[in-house]
Amino acid sequence: MKDRYPLFVHWYKTLDWILSAVERFPKSVRFSLASRTADAALDAMEGVVEAIYSKNRGYLLDRFNLRLEKLRVFFRIAHDRRFISTRQYEHIAESIDQAGRMAGGWKKHAQTDRRSF
Repeated sequence: MKDRYPLFVHWYKTLDWILSAVERFPKSVRFSLASRTADAALDAMEGVVEAIYSKNRGYLLDRFNLRLEKLRVFFRIAHDRRFISTRQYEHIAESIDQAGRMAGGWKKHAQTDRRSF
């Protein structure tokens, strides 16, 4: 059923990429930056699942966007510290931006549906 939600499908693939990327971070940051990045990405997935099963999606989608902002910062740090390449940074930045646009569209659609009742 969750496969009917484009944000779920997109974030599932993005999450897989993120988890693979942070596994390759240096040992010295595994319990700091890598862990925080993975946790934020997993928390974002939890938020998507909660939004699927909730009637109050607006708040959950706002929380999802907040987690995306955190991920943007974490990946910028990872890029600046050369834990990921410029190409990887561009890829994840685009994936995060796309997820944000999808969440915004979903939120707008949910608000429109509520007004029609």
